[in-house]
Amino acid sequence: MADRYDDFSHLTFERPEPGVVRVVLDGPGLNAVDHAVHRELADVWLAIDRDPDVRVAMIAGAGKAFSAGGSFELIDDITQDYEVRTRVLREARDLVMNVVDCSKPIVSAIHGPAVGAGLVAALLADISVAGRSARIIDGHTRLGVAAGDHAAICWPLLCGMAKAKYYLLTCETMTGEEAERIGLVSLCVDDDEVQDRALAIARDLAAGAQSAIRWTKHSLNHWYRMMGPAFDASLALEFYGFGGPDAVEGLAAHREKRPPRFTGPTSE
Repeated sequence: MADRYDDFSHLTFERPEPGVVRVVLDGPGLNAVDHAVHRELADVWLAIDRDPDVRVAMIAGAGKAFSAGGSFELIDDITQDYEVRTRVLREARDLVMNVVDCSKPIVSAIHGPAVGAGLVAALLADISVAGRSARIIDGHTRLGVAAGDHAAICWPLLCGMAKAKYYLLTCETMTGEEAERIGLVSLCVDDDEVQDRALAIARDLAAGAQSAIRWTKHSLNHWYRMMGPAFDASLALEFYGFGGPDAVEGLAAHREKRPPRFTGPTSE
């Protein structure tokens, strides 16, 4: 892999086809996103955009999951440290906008659990391929914070406001089959076909008219850019919540594998 990716030591890069780079989340805790991975996941799209050898990017997870979301350590540090909270907020915004602004088309291959920061890239990808038994969970309100990240910028556009509110407010688990039915992902295939189908799509895109494909993506993504104020508000409210008692309790409940007992204020 070219030297331009040497700084991304916590992500794995593959060249499965000419013109295609595959970014693989491959770490402990079902590819949980820790401090380093969060930073690299936000910045890698800039490097891909500037790589003359890449026409299409893929993102996938290794092993049994796409990504289990933010690591306990990352979330704990966000709740306890204002400086960390501020840095991660900026990275979270960069992750969303760098995916949106990357000129190269992005294909995601979603299998197993897909949660949190990993889910951001999976759903904002230009074409998303999910396995039938994939388990898509936004998870924010279950953690005790507002659904920030990518939720406000794309869920209502992808699946409609009614379904977006249902899944974002309740944190119900959604299968890949249901995600395709409501329009949250592009395609649903059998679990053992996810990687091959995503790669076939990436191969076709890499063989296509690059300027036509890139400018089509750029134009369509103005729908997301128009949602910028809603996205900024949701992100600010999410990270405001990380400084409150519900986020501390939500993290403790996740660690202890029990229902949360939220006691935060109810008179906003």
